[in-house]
Amino acid sequence: MTSLIRIFLTILLLTTSVARADSEDFPIPAELQRDVQFWTNIFTIYSTSEGALHDNRNLAVVYERMDMPAGVSRRERNRRAQKRRQIYQSILRTLAAGKRSGLSEEEQRVLALWPSGVSNNELKAALGRIRYQQGLSDRFRQGLVRAGRWRNHVHEQFEKLGVPIELSALPHVESSYNPDARSHVGASGIWQFTRGTGRRFMQVDHVLDERNDPFLASEAAAKLLAYNYSITGNWPMAITAYNHGLSGARRAMRQFGDHAYAKIMREYRGRTFGFASRNFYVAFLAAKHVDQNAEKYFPGVKPEAPIEYQTYTLDKYVPVAAMAKALGIRERDLRSHNPALQATVFQGSKHLPKGFTIRVPQRAISGSIEELVGQLPATQLFNEQLPDLFHRVVRGDTLSEIADAYRTRVSTLVALNSLGSRHRIRIGQQIRLPAAGPAPKAKPEVTPPASVEVAAGKQPTVSSDDTEAIAAAIEDEPAESVAGEPAEVTEIGAIADDITSTVRGVIQSSLLSDPSDYDVAADLTIEVHPLETLGHYADWLGIRTQRLRDINGLSFRTPVEVGQRIKLDLSKIDVAVFEQLRSEYHREQQDEFFRAHTITGIREHKIRRGESVWILSLRKYGVPIWLFRQYNPELDLHSVRPGRIIKFPMLDGEA
Repeated sequence: MTSLIRIFLTILLLTTSVARADSEDFPIPAELQRDVQFWTNIFTIYSTSEGALHDNRNLAVVYERMDMPAGVSRRERNRRAQKRRQIYQSILRTLAAGKRSGLSEEEQRVLALWPSGVSNNELKAALGRIRYQQGLSDRFRQGLVRAGRWRNHVHEQFEKLGVPIELSALPHVESSYNPDARSHVGASGIWQFTRGTGRRFMQVDHVLDERNDPFLASEAAAKLLAYNYSITGNWPMAITAYNHGLSGARRAMRQFGDHAYAKIMREYRGRTFGFASRNFYVAFLAAKHVDQNAEKYFPGVKPEAPIEYQTYTLDKYVPVAAMAKALGIRERDLRSHNPALQATVFQGSKHLPKGFTIRVPQRAISGSIEELVGQLPATQLFNEQLPDLFHRVVRGDTLSEIADAYRTRVSTLVALNSLGSRHRIRIGQQIRLPAAGPAPKAKPEVTPPASVEVAAGKQPTVSSDDTEAIAAAIEDEPAESVAGEPAEVTEIGAIADDITSTVRGVIQSSLLSDPSDYDVAADLTIEVHPLETLGHYADWLGIRTQRLRDINGLSFRTPVEVGQRIKLDLSKIDVAVFEQLRSEYHREQQDEFFRAHTITGIREHKIRRGESVWILSLRKYGVPIWLFRQYNPELDLHSVRPGRIIKFPMLDGEA
């Protein structure tokens, strides 16, 4: 009996310790509990054929539960939500005028949704804050089922890097564990990596897109979350940074404090800190709770069992048809279990790449995969990849990026494709590459006008005619109204598709893992970052370099130093345009670097007397200063004392 009691007490102690660790890692401030409950309801009560019309600041205020039949288009959904929205605006307008007696039954109901003694000003402000959120309970259930395929692998990768396994609930928020999920900003896979962020940790190109492989993407997610935590120092802000970006998260922490989670979620007014960003952590808390109590909310739900695989790493380039034949399986089955492979491989314009680890279900083949691959004839093994002939344009592509990826010039692509403008390409368009030779003489293709064009930066982008994002859990609402007046919107629950917001969103999504602050401060100063010169600032501002020297008291030829603050002359350009051009410059530099390198881990180095971080970074560890600084954002590069521990990202070789 004594032994049984001892065992019981040990189990109780372990359970209590785990619960305490969970609450310490993922605190729920009292002020945010109503928000967590809102998302719990969205994930468990509301299906995708209905939704909640609610206040976007006080999530406890839900005006009504709206039916929204499956198959209704986004436009029609927005129209119906807008119609109901106007009804509640009329009621709120009456209440905001001070009417508290002689109320209709509906007016009484709406007033009762708000705390006792709510002010007229608060009700007036609520006029512009009515938002529609689609339900997700059926998708969440499906996600619980799908998650079983990869759960063990996710936990294994997280434990390796010290990431709490509770974060395996994040894909419920991001994608409902749907590996085919795609977002309107080009995020992909169960972890919804953007291309820019994905390239830091994975191969993302026209041959392999490892974001779409749940196994590979989960390894990358562990690295990204561990990195976020190393910068923010706590999980709530590391999770917020996963959605909002490290730069914005650090800015909010500087303003309110590292652990002022409720204040940040309630009061931070970052330019891109919209509904999605300020709700990301609380939505995760709700998803974690539901995930840990799946049987309570979804009785009888059974996660799928993991598939037992055999794997083999190729040491040659192999046609996919030859590989499928050798393994005795269909190409479509090979594709379904190796979702990182791009369409180019299955269309025959690219071989299975050397170094790729192919994955095949144990039950699908007879014998050892190594033996089966070993039977491939020598005529089907190649030392080189097939040359690139065409590139299919996807969302987020620019002609300059395509030129960089294939090591050619924009002017060459313009000539080969008879493009009327280097600034207009469209999704789905086939871009002829130099290896394909000159285009046959024919009537040039007429490229339809793109829906988004960046004039200031002269960066060609693509039209937004791709499909709606799959499994989008949280969408941003239009910019909130000023002084409580309702904003004029065309869509409920979506950002207005104007040039500034679209371009800024694409750029920001590519810099999510960059903790550097590229914004202009209130006093019109900026912090100098690596790769920047006065010449860059002058070009972006449309002024002469000498003007910047004059207002900053800099003598001729005196270079600016990283970490220095420089005052700007914004008389000829808007702040937002300057920030856009500056961010775009860094995005291009980083995208080019990560096409050739991926981050495989982090190493620490203890500074010894006489050592220079510049020499250590560039010569010993082969890390560019801008990337080193991203891993040590608080470090003064010009004053590093012996004994200081600094971090260096570990890079693989050329991709």
